[in-house]
Amino acid sequence: MSKIVLNKVLEGLMTRYKERVPDVQGVINAMIKEGVIANANEIENDHIAFRTMGVKHLGIASLEKIFLHYGYKRKDHYFFPAKKLDAYWYAPPSPEYPRIFISELIVEDLSKSAQQIIHSYTDEVTCDPVDSINLDDAAAVDDFLHSGLWRLPTLEDFLTLSSESEYAAWVIYNRYYLNHFTVSVHNLKTGYNNVADFNNFLERNGFKLNDSGGKIKTSPDGNLLQSSTVAEMIIATFANSVKHLISGSYVEFAERKVLKQYEGLSANELKREHRREGFEAGNADKIFESTYASQTSKK
Repeated sequence: MSKIVLNKVLEGLMTRYKERVPDVQGVINAMIKEGVIANANEIENDHIAFRTMGVKHLGIASLEKIFLHYGYKRKDHYFFPAKKLDAYWYAPPSPEYPRIFISELIVEDLSKSAQQIIHSYTDEVTCDPVDSINLDDAAAVDDFLHSGLWRLPTLEDFLTLSSESEYAAWVIYNRYYLNHFTVSVHNLKTGYNNVADFNNFLERNGFKLNDSGGKIKTSPDGNLLQSSTVAEMIIATFANSVKHLISGSYVEFAERKVLKQYEGLSANELKREHRREGFEAGNADKIFESTYASQTSKK
């Protein structure tokens, strides 16, 4: 695995993500202003996330090939029955890289009419597109992750899908655009190094938080705490140049507590492997709603 290639792929994802999500730079600027960090390079990216369609030639089985090629390892499976989603997370080849979370819509569980709309677009993909990419060419991978896999959807189709699955509508328009990146708050200075304190910092700086299930989403073991901003609304151009405001992407924040057996370690001895690993379906279920109208309508 060439770290140079992976670095460029991740850099490309973050560059375009920052362009589409003003909250990213806004959070970074606020952190610098309050002296939490000196520059953005001090932020540890806990994980990045992608959304996909679970159809032939696409979905998790296709997209994961990119990251498996770079040395990522597939880990736990998660199922979200109410949202009709499957997901896996992927451990990075070394600790300086973010974890990756890839979810997919179980299209066959939607209504026949929704399935027909989705397939009218995704059926344009007749073979696995990742198979034709040179994964050692960072520019080619970056281009793929930011290119359309099917024609621009009509606003009517987008709104019809939204009424049944906001996740489906998000993917039919946004495709593989980065859904979010995640600030690891536990490595920040005192006063900002837990989600509760960091949420206070965010709100006093004017950021709107996803309050589905509470502003702090906590795993049953109490060792993984997460929060997120509400997605930015973006002007989307649909088929026939029709424009409409839709939800884009957002920023997440995670606190991974030190595991009991490592609580005696000093702060400068603590490494990623000493903290709670993996994800939690209950937390993620509510984080997904950062792009849903129930949240964005409050912004």
